[in-house]
Formats: sequence, structure tokens, C-alpha cells
Amino acid sequence: MRTLYGPVDSWRFGRSLGVDPLAGKEKRCCLSCTYCQYGPTARPTIRRAVFVAPRQLQEDIRCLGTVEADTITFAGLGEPTLAANLPELAAVARKAYAQPLAVLTGSALLPIGQVQIDLTAFDVVVAKLDAPDDELFRQINRPAAGYSYPFSAVVEGIRRFRQAFAGKLVLQMMFVQANKRAAPEMAALARALQPDEVQLNTPLQPALGGPLSAKEMEAVENEFGGLAVQSVYRDGQAKIRPRSM
Repeated sequence: MRTLYGPVDSWRFGRSLGVDPLAGKEKRCCLSCTYCQYGPTARPTIRRAVFVAPRQLQEDIRCLGTVEADTITFAGLGEPTLAANLPELAAVARKAYAQPLAVLTGSALLPIGQVQIDLTAFDVVVAKLDAPDDELFRQINRPAAGYSYPFSAVVEGIRRFRQAFAGKLVLQMMFVQANKRAAPEMAALARALQPDEVQLNTPLQPALGGPLSAKEMEAVENEFGGLAVQSVYRDGQAKIRPRSM
């Protein structure tokens, strides 16, 4: 069982030590996003469960020993909020490390009140939004069969979480060919949700629909005036550049 990985260099978090609260051999996620670097989700699920015992994470941290990192990032092979004991795992990491705790979520389970509560255990929450409406959400993020929440419930979940969360809320927006023309609507949505930061990204590995060029991403960023923005081309250290469109 592998609960720790890295540290790795991240354009968003500096030197990041990863924690996988799912620690499985295959991806566990409630979405099957078209651009996911791990490929399609073979068996999408919305069922929360305990995958990693706190004592397992404690032991893995002990075995790893001292690490140099800027951030402890809960992510891994799937959706971290599927871990029903996420706050307990965060408490283990917080006891072991002085660095801030971050978590990356695809946001699909944020309509659930307990998930909102669980995420308050972190210093930084990066919540993904890749669409302004239900149609694009289902086209790009492809939720699991049986996922009953409309996109408006995801947005409302983030809004409620924003009200309760004293830490740093980041919206991550992944742009591909399918949603690039929706940038004005997505920017308006970001303004309504009032995050501390918006991260604009595009998949720089081969992906369905393809990444946007630097010029296209600049046009996207222009729609986000008045917001604190990080953009992958400007702020990242991309080693693979897509061809000009």
C-alpha cells in the first residue's frame, strides 16, 4: 500500500509531498474526465469508504523519514474526498509535518455537507470547476452512473464551503477545446464564488480535445480580470509545449 509519493516539483505548490488517501492499484473517482492523465475511470464510484487506516499513514511517514517539502498535498490516484476518514488522515499529517496541508478535489462530492466539513481540516483546498453548466460538466467531467447531483448543486456546495472555510480556497479550471468559448461564463462563476485564487490550466500531455496554446490561454485569462490568477504557461514551468493552434 503506497500512501506517500514524491516530493515532486509543482508549479502551484513548490516542492510537494503527496499523500494518497485511497492508496489503491487503480483509480478511484466519481468522475472520468476527458483529460485525466490516468486515463478513463474503469469503475467510477460515488461511495465513500475508508481505504487507508491512520496507523498505516503514521507508519509510512515514519519509514519515509525527514523530507524537504513546501506543501503536503492530498491527491493521489483518484478523488480524495471518497476517503470517509479524510480529517483523521489530515490530523496524522499535521502532527508529523509543519508544512501547510493542501487537498485537490474534483468537487463532485461537494454537494454533500459532510464532505464540506471534512475539507475544513486543510489549509488549502483546490476545488475543480471545468464548466459553467450541466451540459459541459457532463461532457468534460463525465460523472459516474448514478451521480444524481446537477451541476448547480456542485456550485452551491462550493459556495457553502467558501462561507464556512477560513483557509485558502482555490478554483482550478482546466481548459480544453470543448470549453474554451465558455471562459466568460466560467469567469463570472469564479467571481460569484469569491475564491482566494483561480488556477487556469490546460492538459499539456496528449488529451481528448487537446491542450490550448499559450495564445489561447492568454485569451482565456483576459476574461478573469479582477481575480487573483495563476496560469500554467505564465506561472508554470511546462516542459512540454503544445503546438500552436
